[in-house]
Parts: sequence; C-alpha cells; structure tokens
Amino acid sequence: MPNYAHPPVSLSAIERGVSFIVIAVASQPLSKTAQPTARRSEGEFRDRVRRATLSLLTAAVAIAISGCLGPPVLERQVLGYDEVTKTLDEKLLLLNIARVSNTEPVHFTSTSSIAATFNWTTTLGASGEVTEKGTNFLNLNLGGSASENPTFSISPISGKEFTERVATPFQDTIFEFLVFQGGRIDQVMRLMAAGVEVQKSDGRFVRFIENDPRRSQEYEEFRRIAAHLQWLNDNRQLFVRPLVFNETLIADFKNTPSAADINNGFNMGLRWRQKPNGNYELTRLQSGRVVVANFDPVALSDQQRFELAEKIKKNPSGFVYLDIQPNGPGGNIPIQGAIKLRSMFQILNFIAGGIRVAPEFQVSSNVPTKVTEEGNIATLKINITDNPPDPRLPTVYYDGRYYSVNDTVWDRTTFLILSILFQTTIGRIENVGIPITISK
Repeated sequence: MPNYAHPPVSLSAIERGVSFIVIAVASQPLSKTAQPTARRSEGEFRDRVRRATLSLLTAAVAIAISGCLGPPVLERQVLGYDEVTKTLDEKLLLLNIARVSNTEPVHFTSTSSIAATFNWTTTLGASGEVTEKGTNFLNLNLGGSASENPTFSISPISGKEFTERVATPFQDTIFEFLVFQGGRIDQVMRLMAAGVEVQKSDGRFVRFIENDPRRSQEYEEFRRIAAHLQWLNDNRQLFVRPLVFNETLIADFKNTPSAADINNGFNMGLRWRQKPNGNYELTRLQSGRVVVANFDPVALSDQQRFELAEKIKKNPSGFVYLDIQPNGPGGNIPIQGAIKLRSMFQILNFIAGGIRVAPEFQVSSNVPTKVTEEGNIATLKINITDNPPDPRLPTVYYDGRYYSVNDTVWDRTTFLILSILFQTTIGRIENVGIPITISK
C-alpha cells in the first residue's frame, strides 16, 4: 500500500481542555513560596498530556491501518483464487471438447493445492511541535505494504485409475442425484444417456434406441421418450428414487434372540421380528438400484420390491431401470427397459461430434403428450468464433479460434451439469506422481 501523508492536526481543543484543568488546579490557594513550583508543575503536566495524547493517536492510527489492510486483502485473494480455479475447470472442459472435435486426445490437469503466505507491514511516523504562542501541531506520516508468496501444485491427471474413471459409464445414483436435485430429466438424459434399452418383463434384451443424430429414427424416438418423461415429472407422476426393501437374512429362527443379539443387530441395521408362529425373522433394510417409473415403488409389497431388485441386478450399474406401465399415468407410451448411461469421455465425444460430425436437429413435437422441451436443438451448443465472445461466458482459445458456451439458460444449465459430472469423475487427486510446483 502506498504511503499516506496527512496534513498537520491542531490540538487546540485538547490544549483548551488541558488549560481548563490547569486553571482549575491553579485556582486553589497557594503560598508565595509554592507559586514557582506550581508554574513548573503546570508546564510539566501540559507536556505529559501532549505526549500521552500523541501516544494514543499513534496507537489508534496504527490499529486502524492494520485493520483496514489485512482482512480486505485476504478476502480479495481468497475469492480471486476461487474464481481462477473455477475458470480453469471451465476452460479445461471446453479445451477437451475442442480437442475431441479436432480428433485429438483428451488430457486434464488439476490444481491440487494452493498455499499462499501473506505479510502485512504498517509504518507510522509522528512529530509534535509547540510554538511560543502556545499553538500545538501534530504531523503524522502513515504507510503500509502487503506482500504475497503463493505456491501452486499442478497435477497432470493420468494413469490407469483416472483413465478407468473417464472411460467407465456413470452409475445410476449419479443420474438420480441430478434429477432429485431439481434438474430436468430430459436434459440429464440427453447429456448422460447413450440410449434406451428395451427389455422384456424378465429382463431379456429386445432392441436399443440410440441417442445419436446419425441414427435419425432412433434419435427422434429417444427424444420423444425423454420429453414424455419430463412431462410426467412436471405433472408429479414420475418417480425417480432408489428401490428400498427388507432383505431377509434368517427366515425362521426357532429360538428367542438374546437382548445382546437384538441390540447389536439394531446398531448394524438389523431387525428381529416375531412371526405369527412364534419364531423370529431377521431382516436388513437395503437400498437398491434406481427406478424411473410412473408408479410409486413404495406402494409395492416388500416381496415385490425384493423381486424387482433381483431383476434389476441383471443390468450393469450404468443402467437406470425404466418402467412406464400402460395402466399408469402416461401409459399411452409404455416402455420397459433401462436408460444406458455414458462415460465422461463418451459425453465429451457426443458434444464435440455435435459441432461438426453429427449435429443434432429439431424433433417434431407430434407426440401424444405435451412436450415441455424448450425447443433447444442441441444438448449443449458450443459456438466457434474468430472474435472473443462475451467475457461472462465460459470460453477457451484453441487453434486460433474461440470456443464458448452458447448464451442461453438451457446451454448454461447443461454446462453446469457437465461441470458437476466432471468433478465427480476426477474425484480425489491421488497417485499422480510428482506434481508441478510453481512458487512466486
């Protein structure tokens, strides 16, 4: 911080207050021999008051300087580092989309840690002057400075573990989390789903409806299914939740369980229940796979939920069970099967392909149910321009051109979902070798 110079400050008011005290003291009767001593005491007293006042002002100004310098600087730096980290993540996502669109391999780098040391220094100089006429002056020279020594650890993300996470399809719990938090199910499906696998009631494969514009008929059918599910969700007739049921561990225990067994089982999530025949049953509450249905799974019996969970287990964890019954709401488009989820790399490839190779197109709204899609043609539109776009938009400069997110609510929301999926994929940065450390 630059040095600040203040004009001389008059202490005439303080002097008048001191004079009043001195006059009050001098008004007391004094002996003739005590008068010279009293005058000397009065002068010494005035000098002590001036010095005390100067010390108090010096301390007050020093405290004010340190209070005004430290916290605001720390606040600006912490928020600044956070903003830079967020911007880097956005640029990395766009950069890898640009790389894939140009048939180049993806690569990610993460800022694993930022350590910054802040030093604040304040200086204060003060001088006082008393003239023969009794006028007091106080000159103050104030100064302050702040220094910062940041250290950044940059980790190139690679290796077998990270590659597997990028190439492995997302689990159904991630899909359920995004929809449960208020995301549009059609938007999440268009981004995360590779397609819908139609199955028989016993789980056998029938056909696959791919979410790929290069297969126009399947792509249109997939878009209509996604729009139909969104319509059901808007009308509170769609259930997206994990399947919960009681798993039977001991079906018929003839003896009476001890108090210790009951207490220990309770702490482990186990429940003992006495049956009508007097024997006991030991069960455990289980949270199974995610279900997307036009009926409430809780309304099923516990045995039905258990049997449904056993059937869903036949699908990999990257499949979301889908069951739109013909006798339920929206049953005019019945479908039973699973939503097949993409991996992070497949999502980037899908968005990048939409730029040049396989652009998405508008799907006719001629469907039996009301389409609540907002008429967005692309799942996530990436604009490529020669000139820099609005600085508020996520943008990256690559190969002489600017790649930016389209400026609509739909596209910005989709990019937000993509950012969440990216953070989920990266997870905790471990076993990446020696990070690159930069010190300033």
